[in-house]
Amino acid sequence: MLMISLCKSCRLRVLLLTLISSHLFSDTIDPIEISLDALQGGIVVGKVVPGYRLTYSDRELHISSSGTFVFGIGRDASGYAELKVFERNEAMSSKKIEIIERDYNVQYVEGVPQRTVTPTETDLAKIRRDAVLVKAARKHELLEPLFLEGFARPIQGQITGIYGSQRIYNGKPGRPHYGIDYAAPSGSKVFAPAPGIIRLSESDLFYSGGTIILDHGYGISSSFLHLSQVLVEVGDRVNFGDVIGLVGSTGRSTGPHLDWRMNWFDVRIDPEIVLDVLPRK
Repeated sequence: MLMISLCKSCRLRVLLLTLISSHLFSDTIDPIEISLDALQGGIVVGKVVPGYRLTYSDRELHISSSGTFVFGIGRDASGYAELKVFERNEAMSSKKIEIIERDYNVQYVEGVPQRTVTPTETDLAKIRRDAVLVKAARKHELLEPLFLEGFARPIQGQITGIYGSQRIYNGKPGRPHYGIDYAAPSGSKVFAPAPGIIRLSESDLFYSGGTIILDHGYGISSSFLHLSQVLVEVGDRVNFGDVIGLVGSTGRSTGPHLDWRMNWFDVRIDPEIVLDVLPRK
């Protein structure tokens, strides 16, 4: 058997070279790769080398087997999105990503039921119950990155409302609009824009009427509002293109349409940006 041994001085030189190489690598190689801008209301999709952990906004990010991670940026976020990066030895550093601000429209909406603008005490109690259901649905942390299969529009139709616009309902300022509105005839089919698991299936929420929440993994979810019928149940696994509901005018609505919204956990994101960043392959 051939035996190879190193003299003491040789072993020291090898150790020194290893330490120098490791130091140079850690200082010059960014372990995180992000290829797109960080827009208000957008998502950031990136990759990280194996062995690192990431947190954003005090939440640990899920990382796929290929190193992919995702997080969302709120409508009014500003400054920098800061990722905290934990190395194998738990040493922590940070990566700051500049948030690009957007201009938002003001939209006047007339003819919605007045009760949905100035709700009664009974209505307010239902609104609070509805909010608990929605919040619970968005807390799920599906560890399958189904969102990586990409997204397509859940319906074809004229866009009548966009993300971020400040809404004035019957002359009274309301919250910003957080989705895309598609005008479509009542009863039109609504398709799953990407695969996922149904987390909410309700026929009569106060503001959104017939409502579905579809979990795409890693905190990314879609919501479908004002449906005349919901055709899925909580726990159902759906594939891209499956029919999940029918267009309606339930809840706070002036006519038949689909309001498609998206979230990263409780952060509301713009579906239009998601379509650009993660198009259906």
